[in-house]
Amino acid sequence: MPGRLRTLKPCYPGTRLSKKCNRADCLALTLFGFSGAFRRSELVSIQVDDLERKEQGLIVSIRKSKTDQEGVGDTVPIIQADHYCPIQALDHWLKLSAIESGPIFRRVYKGGKVGTTALSAYSVALIVKKWATQAGLKTDDFAGHSLRSGFLTSAAMNRASLFKMMEVSRHKDPKTVMQYIKKSELFDDHAGAGLL
Repeated sequence: MPGRLRTLKPCYPGTRLSKKCNRADCLALTLFGFSGAFRRSELVSIQVDDLERKEQGLIVSIRKSKTDQEGVGDTVPIIQADHYCPIQALDHWLKLSAIESGPIFRRVYKGGKVGTTALSAYSVALIVKKWATQAGLKTDDFAGHSLRSGFLTSAAMNRASLFKMMEVSRHKDPKTVMQYIKKSELFDDHAGAGLL
């Protein structure tokens, strides 16, 4: 996924505010969703008050998620990045949209008017597919879950530890995360290497 993320064009000013907002919103949502391995419902539920700034990045409070129906909550660290920084993309979007409270990801109407309510979880899938199309990738290979699964697969390929991956993804069962690791290592030290 990082290689695919790099095919995305960075946000650039359009001729109208609506173009700028849409590009900034989509880029921030895509980078932020990927870097936090967020579920779609978690991503669209994030509020400005859920962001805690630290020197190394952001701590995002998740109020409720699929595996936390009681609403105990959890936190996700978002690290600063040299290229395609999710924090810079988010800051750009918040500044451009003048969002100071409430949901961070919202609908942008024609003419650049930013709505007041959060995007739907379904909108995340549409945005991911839109970026895939713009990057010249096969749209059918992408969905709203692609940000979360893409992070885990990429982290596994980068040899991140199981427990560090679980820290970001908040999976309770290591077996689930192991599936991503196994997929990334299918041909590593293959038993048949050198036999033929």
